[in-house]
Amino acid sequence: MTMRPGQIAILLLLFGVSPALAASDNVSAKDAEPTAGTQVKSKRALTPAEKAEKKARKACKIEICEILATKSQQGPDIACDIVKTWRTDDIVEMLGGRIDWPWGNAVCQSKLRLKRAPPANAMSEPRTRIVMDSQTVRCSLHQKKGKPYVVELDMAPKVTFKDGKAVSAEINWGEVSAPMLIYPILYAGTGLDNSSNVLGPEVVRMVNEFTVKKCAEVKDELPSNQPN
Repeated sequence: MTMRPGQIAILLLLFGVSPALAASDNVSAKDAEPTAGTQVKSKRALTPAEKAEKKARKACKIEICEILATKSQQGPDIACDIVKTWRTDDIVEMLGGRIDWPWGNAVCQSKLRLKRAPPANAMSEPRTRIVMDSQTVRCSLHQKKGKPYVVELDMAPKVTFKDGKAVSAEINWGEVSAPMLIYPILYAGTGLDNSSNVLGPEVVRMVNEFTVKKCAEVKDELPSNQPN
């Protein structure tokens, strides 16, 4: 089955949102396509580039989780350069064979910049909202022949927290830059999400997964948990 334009847009937007918001390592099959089946994880060895990407994402995860754990407003702000490579085979498996993926690997990168006070407050105050400055996500969609398609998306996410848990979110897409073949699809997809907040619930799920599950994975490596 050929991927419909709306599905392409949602999948690409999810690829971009995942590293930009939470330095997450995985997007499940459910995230990519609601009927695509169960989550699939690759058992293949990582390339040197993928190992470097994972190391950088882990460092960012520790940086954010330390703020969430200590709730301290004292210290440096969050500043992470995040890169995530989505392998072709993994994308195809996530789509469950129901939809054709027209490109090769998708490599997305973003610079996450966030003052430390908002996430610290999100864990300590009864109700608060994190309003991020505009972030740019850049994805390269590789092809078997020719140069990769390069897509750039601006976003200024807002996430509302209640008692330390995300309860609502908006991505607030901005400028879109993409080859003419893809631009109309992404323009329509970002416009739909801005007007209907289609991805808001997914952002809430991703943020809550990060604050609980992902932070638990690095709990023993947080600076505040190291012996003096």
